Amino acid sequence: MTIDELLKQLLAFRDARDWQQFHTLRNLIVSTGIEAGELLETIQWKTDTQIDALLRDPAESTNLRHECADVFMYLLLVAHTAGFDLVDAAAEKLKLNEARYPVDKARGSAAKYSEL
Repeated sequence: MTIDELLKQLLAFRDARDWQQFHTLRNLIVSTGIEAGELLETIQWKTDTQIDALLRDPAESTNLRHECADVFMYLLLVAHTAGFDLVDAAAEKLKLNEARYPVDKARGSAAKYSEL
C-alpha cells in the first residue's frame, strides 16, 4: 500500500464517522503529541535489555506497532490539513540535515549541528 492509498483510506474512515469537524490543525497536532506520549509509554522505565525483549514479545511488539501507526496516521492528517506532502517534507528535511551534519564532522557524534 502506498502512502497516498493509506491517506485515502484514513480520510474515508474519518469522513464516514463525521470526524472532520474535530480535525482542525490545532486538534490534530495536539493529538499527535498525545499519541507520541503513548508511544513513549511503551518503553517508559524500561532498560535497553527490557526494550529488546519487548520486541520479541508478540503482544508488546503489536502494541508498539500500533502506537507508531497512531502517530504516523495523525502526522498524515496534519500534513494533509496543512496542505503539504509529508514524504516531500521529510525528504526536504533530510537534505537540510545532510548539510547541518556533514559526515566528516558528525560521524560518531551526538552533538547538535550548532556544536559541530
